[in-house]
Amino acid sequence: MTADVKKETLGFQTEAKQLLHLMIHSLYSNKEIFMRELISNASDAIDKLRFAALADDALLEGQGEYAIQIDLDKKANTITISDNGIGMNRDEVIENLGTIAKSGTASFLESLTGDERKDSQLIGQFGVGFYSGFIVADRVKVHTRKAGEEADAGVLWESCGEAEFSIESSARQTRGTSITLFLKKGCEEFADDFRVRSVIKKYSDHISVPVMMLKPPAPSAEGDDTVDTDIELEAVNEASALWMRGRTEVKSDEYKAFYKHVSHDYEDPLTWSHNKVEGKLEYTSLLYIPAKAPFDLWNREMSRGLKLYVQRTFIMDDAEQFLPLYLRFIKGVVDSNDLSLNVSREILQQDPAVESMRNALTKRVLDMLGKMAKAKKGNDYATFWKQFGTVLKEGPAEDTTNQVKIAKLLRFSTTHTDLEEQDQSLEDYVGRLQEKQEKIYYVVAESFNTAKKSPHLEVFRKKGIEVLLLSDRVDDWLMNHLREFDGKQFQDVARGALELAGDSEEEKEAQEALSKESEALVERVSKVLETKVSEVRATARLTDSAACLVVGDFDMGSQMRRIMEAAGQEMPESKPILEINPAHPLAEMLDQEPDEDRFESLANIIFDQATLVEGGQLDDPADYVSRMNQLLMSMR
Repeated sequence: MTADVKKETLGFQTEAKQLLHLMIHSLYSNKEIFMRELISNASDAIDKLRFAALADDALLEGQGEYAIQIDLDKKANTITISDNGIGMNRDEVIENLGTIAKSGTASFLESLTGDERKDSQLIGQFGVGFYSGFIVADRVKVHTRKAGEEADAGVLWESCGEAEFSIESSARQTRGTSITLFLKKGCEEFADDFRVRSVIKKYSDHISVPVMMLKPPAPSAEGDDTVDTDIELEAVNEASALWMRGRTEVKSDEYKAFYKHVSHDYEDPLTWSHNKVEGKLEYTSLLYIPAKAPFDLWNREMSRGLKLYVQRTFIMDDAEQFLPLYLRFIKGVVDSNDLSLNVSREILQQDPAVESMRNALTKRVLDMLGKMAKAKKGNDYATFWKQFGTVLKEGPAEDTTNQVKIAKLLRFSTTHTDLEEQDQSLEDYVGRLQEKQEKIYYVVAESFNTAKKSPHLEVFRKKGIEVLLLSDRVDDWLMNHLREFDGKQFQDVARGALELAGDSEEEKEAQEALSKESEALVERVSKVLETKVSEVRATARLTDSAACLVVGDFDMGSQMRRIMEAAGQEMPESKPILEINPAHPLAEMLDQEPDEDRFESLANIIFDQATLVEGGQLDDPADYVSRMNQLLMSMR
């Protein structure tokens, strides 16, 4: 890029226009957050240069001291935020300042609550922090040059935050970026030295790069009104890597502020763990558990992982190798003395030190959660579980080494309370086991109400045996990997033949007699439904319902099958087992029905009703409606 390129005027992307309108006209209750966002962006630009300079130190252009500088001009009513980081070329300026990823913008706009304070805090979380400058400015000017390029490759970008922006070449002697905000009427406070210093201390004290401002002039002597005219810069913030300070040196508010910096979250974290490891491996970690799930938690392509530093030098933003996928909600930093400064993602995957750190950090997170779960005061763990419980349920399948630890952290709804809130642990359940009960019983359904009202629970309610009520999409998959807890096997109450420990000999004999007496009915129903079921049998598990569907011992559960089919997977053919309650009046009526056509219709209705109760879809809903109408008409 050379200086002879003329000034151009370009239009903002549609989504950027929406955001700019929001910044200018709506988000004004917490104006000062623009400072947090722009300083954070400047810090990121410096981190990127540090990393790039590891491979090419010529990018430093002979100047290796990093800093962010804030300049105020009360007369012009401006504030300028400058950094000597990586900078941008013309194409990058257009890409970064003129367009926004559509998915992020749509999610941002959908997440707005109408609460101005909360909405303004979402800005950084959705990666649109630069636009926050328009909260306080009616004109923004950006002067930048990419590190390593010639001085005349500088670029000047300018906009009033409406439909368009201008861009032109403008020589710049130093690398990096300067953002000048021309403050709106009513925002003059941000050209005041004291006000700006207080905002920097509030939001950016933890930034490891010094944030410099002109040192206020002081009287030359006591009682003398003359001032020292020497211009001197001073750091306003602490300007040291917070995680490298001792735990006793860091205040709680500083930990919270640093969390907001690394996560772009607007809420305080639930808890954190700051730890330094010395010995065979040397590293420092600062891990946070958020209070709220990010908007892209279920996006498998989301950026995740810890900020990685090596010997306090920034390496990458999202080093996912240090924690397993089921802990992808954890935020924080890890700083190692044992990795190479030119480490890459590929090297991280093969480095044995990383595997050792991953195991230790995973254990630390699980211990944090365990401590939170045992805390008697507050409901932090309940808050965590509502936000991240379904993600943690991925753990037993992914991390067999820590399966017991994870199992203790799981929470469920159960028939003990019949409440939808998942607040019962497996330890709670085991503590309430009946005498001779050797299994942990559970039922999986599409929804909580479907699980709660499942006919499979009837005999368990009759006998007072507690059952876990599972309705999250991940539950069927979870239970395929979580086979036991505290020596007790898990048993799906809707799978296979049901045997309850403690059944008396009289009950067993009654079941055998019932099966024998029902042989004729079972045979008739089997012939009618032979294309729909693998087997029909009499059951004693039902007390109020006429029939229920049971999954074969080695067949895939109905919930998992529906998930796989929705994902486009071809599933092997599988038919359910129909269990009939011969003591039910409908079954008795069916048994006594001499008309074979009417018998066929009733048998199909019973099967379809059993399917619906399970939350399943009918293959032919119209046929079911027709049969039901015929039955109702015959009752006139």
